[in-house]
Amino acid sequence: MKKRAIVVVDLQNDYWPSGKWPLKGIEEAAANAAKVIGKARDEGDILIHVRHEFTTPDAPFFVPGTEGARINPLVQPAGTETVILKNHPNSFRETGLKQMLDEQAVEEVVVVGAMSHMCIAATARAAADFGYDTVVVHDACATRDVEFDGTTVPASQVHSANMAALAFAYGKVIGTNEFLSR
Repeated sequence: MKKRAIVVVDLQNDYWPSGKWPLKGIEEAAANAAKVIGKARDEGDILIHVRHEFTTPDAPFFVPGTEGARINPLVQPAGTETVILKNHPNSFRETGLKQMLDEQAVEEVVVVGAMSHMCIAATARAAADFGYDTVVVHDACATRDVEFDGTTVPASQVHSANMAALAFAYGKVIGTNEFLSR
């Protein structure tokens, strides 16, 4: 069996309905992420939690030192699980993530979290580009409506388009139940 790491990306309070940047389906996605985390703990997989903070206090969300920037209690790191702080969508950029994975001889990276079209897409693509077997658990990820050129694109379409692109060229995209049965 390949050595596996679960990378839990940005499941922070500002993404919940009471936060500054709520996502559609975040509670369901986080519940599924919690199942993935539980299996990883049971099987001795490496768990790495990634937390985003913007570098300026006038940021729209994830302001340093705020409750919104904290990891949600549903998916809270346990014991000695690593937490990486990032300032960019790609969890590998200017962090020690790659070095950590390489030091532990990780071959497979499983990505869950938010937002599907930003940090999940950037992190999964980077993982694949670095040569890791990459898996995204699609129903353990969430996003929001986006707007471009006067058109609002619903979150479900944003999510589906990004998962389709990842599945086409970057790795496997599977559901929680499939992950749990592996």
